[in-house]
Amino acid sequence: MQISALGKSVLKMVSTATVVLGVTLGMLGTAAQAQEPDLIFKKSTVWKFLSPDHKLATYALDDPEVEGVACHFTVPEKGGFSGWLGLEEETSDVSLACRQVGPIKFKSKFEQGDEVYRQSRSLFFKKMRIVRGCDAKRNVLVYLVYSDKLVEGSPKNSTSTVPIMPWGDQVPEKCADYLDD
Repeated sequence: MQISALGKSVLKMVSTATVVLGVTLGMLGTAAQAQEPDLIFKKSTVWKFLSPDHKLATYALDDPEVEGVACHFTVPEKGGFSGWLGLEEETSDVSLACRQVGPIKFKSKFEQGDEVYRQSRSLFFKKMRIVRGCDAKRNVLVYLVYSDKLVEGSPKNSTSTVPIMPWGDQVPEKCADYLDD
């Protein structure tokens, strides 16, 4: 079978576009996940014959912009062959707990709802996000985890708060002083 010059040109453009798209998506994924969370443990919830089990995975993540705050979150991970290959869409059930683990120091100003972490939860379009806010009246950092899709998100969410307390003899900083208006 012979391919015409036009066919060869189209094939070359498609293959080039595929490579460019793959590289671009890889770079975007790396930039969005500058800090990978630490896996604490996984617990099987459903046994699968000859393929990976369904699991709950618990991770730890330090807030990249607020020193002294760590968050732990647990996400379900689909097993089976489609989960193993990354083709199965993960559910939106996520739990979140954030705590002060040292003296709190803000590295820079931030806006209400700034993204702390983002993780893909399906092959395309679905993301889990952890965002941060400040309850200025109470001097409390507020963390929210939720999932969204390109078309519609999920109302499932979890919130955790971190009251900014003195650590040793240090006077606690005010989160309101670091809000970018």
